[in-house]
Amino acid sequence: MKKIIGLLAFSLLFSLSAFAQRHGAGGHIPSHGPAPSRQSHPAQENRHFNDKAGHPDAPHVHSNSKWIGHDTGRGDPHYHLDHPWEHGHFTGGFGRGHVWHLAGGGPSRFWFGGFYFGVADFDLGFCNDWFWDRDDVVIYEDPDHDGYYLAYNVRLGTYVHVLYLGA
Repeated sequence: MKKIIGLLAFSLLFSLSAFAQRHGAGGHIPSHGPAPSRQSHPAQENRHFNDKAGHPDAPHVHSNSKWIGHDTGRGDPHYHLDHPWEHGHFTGGFGRGHVWHLAGGGPSRFWFGGFYFGVADFDLGFCNDWFWDRDDVVIYEDPDHDGYYLAYNVRLGTYVHVLYLGA
């Protein structure tokens, strides 16, 4: 009997470990979103983001929570919306305490937890390697571009600007 209880406890320990790894997400999750940019200029069309060897050529976040690529400021016409918040505000929770599992779709319309989003046209090339049916993402508020949020892909360490499309 003691052996069976010991075996069950041992199995439970490994099961909880595997469960925590899956739901705890695989990579670094920034402690906060980016600070407002002090600049105001449009993003370059063919800009590169691989600031160090081995870093992605897409907007990304370093392990010290430094956001790379979020520096064009409020005046960037690529992220201008005539009707910001047209579909309301996202209320599901922001930051590292709210990891969401993508449930389907693609860049133009994806969802999780009953919330729908779409990637900004200018950022479409930065999410070609996202798995829309299984990646984990964290949503952050965008301090510079009214109507947009930032969706951070935990697996890749990259992010894109997204519009909330409603619940």
